[in-house]
Amino acid sequence: MKKETLTILAAILLGLSSCKNNSNKAPETTADGDSISTAASVETEKPNTDYKPAFDGQTRIAAVKTQTAFEGTIVTNDLKKPWGIASLPDGRLLITEKEGTMRIAATTGTLSEPITGIPKVNPDGQGGLLGLTIDPDFATNRMIYWVFSDKRPDGNLTAVAKGKLSADEKKIEGTTVIYRATPAYDGDKHYGGRILVDKSGNLFVSTGERSDLETRPQAQQLNSALGKVLRITKDGKPADGNPFAGKSDNRPEIYSYGHRNVQGLAFHPVTGDLWENEFGPRGGDEVNIIQAGKNYGWPIITYGIEYKGPKVGAGIQQQQGLEQPVYYWDPVVSASGMTFYSNGTIPEWENNLFLACLSAKHIDRLVIENNKVVGEERLLASENQRFRDITQGKDGALYAITDEGRLYRIFKK
Repeated sequence: MKKETLTILAAILLGLSSCKNNSNKAPETTADGDSISTAASVETEKPNTDYKPAFDGQTRIAAVKTQTAFEGTIVTNDLKKPWGIASLPDGRLLITEKEGTMRIAATTGTLSEPITGIPKVNPDGQGGLLGLTIDPDFATNRMIYWVFSDKRPDGNLTAVAKGKLSADEKKIEGTTVIYRATPAYDGDKHYGGRILVDKSGNLFVSTGERSDLETRPQAQQLNSALGKVLRITKDGKPADGNPFAGKSDNRPEIYSYGHRNVQGLAFHPVTGDLWENEFGPRGGDEVNIIQAGKNYGWPIITYGIEYKGPKVGAGIQQQQGLEQPVYYWDPVVSASGMTFYSNGTIPEWENNLFLACLSAKHIDRLVIENNKVVGEERLLASENQRFRDITQGKDGALYAITDEGRLYRIFKK
């Protein structure tokens, strides 16, 4: 028994070791075995509010620790404000850079020259060249879809474009802007910006409510594309079967509404459900399961407060007819891109959700069972990087990009 106790203690101490960074490598290693709960939450900071969750486990769930030995290595430091990342069929990674360029990164760290043929973006503030997704038939049609902030005569807005990657991979051919999320607004925040292709071949696109008090109410308005999850065709038209089609003064491209600033979209690998994360204000970052026609509450309900301290609106967290988040954080982690892990090399991560976190400077791992979060872990926190997006590679590893220009590979040792 004494020997077993010492072995377990050694494994826990090893699991607490954090990654050491140098110019080539940033390892994070744990002991072998299964994930274990350490009971206390990973969050140790005081919350901004005394708001009560709607159900047990909605926030500050018990911490878990990965027991499979893994590490995170820096593939390259040479990206310029990367924002979105997607895996190409051959295992390389296509990455958007905020100022308006795309690059192809090999898993060895080699970067292509900037890809041309992309419409001009407005990179001011939170704008720029944002999320992207690869057509499921890319191997034959070479089509790419992306989101960007578009400067118009009456302001800025979230726009969606598509184009074909040339055979020599130097330019995007036939670029077409297929959708603009109106109304435009003279501001530089909350563009949303993630995009996915669903099984029916339509596009899910996220937008923000543009941040300011003036535009915030539009998250609740069905005649506005702000603060929404949209579902459109590859030509930018409303997709068939959308919940508000044919309803007077309702935009038929809207799929769900009541969102603040959605920067994470991912399909659950088993259920196929669309999961989303969005920024709260001061506290109240959320993870939601998106359902057609549902209202996710912003700015009527929230678990956060205004940046300067007052309550948001009436300061309520629950109201009939408004959806509750599956999970929320207070203080915030500023989650941006996210991905589910599936059929990879670390079995205990199977169907876990991984979120790239900006202000909290880590990758957040959420263990999910029956659509509820049952454990949380923070990875690569000692790297002190603003993680912007994350995807699973064709090799089963996770690949994450940071605002500081790094691409990480996270894999089993």
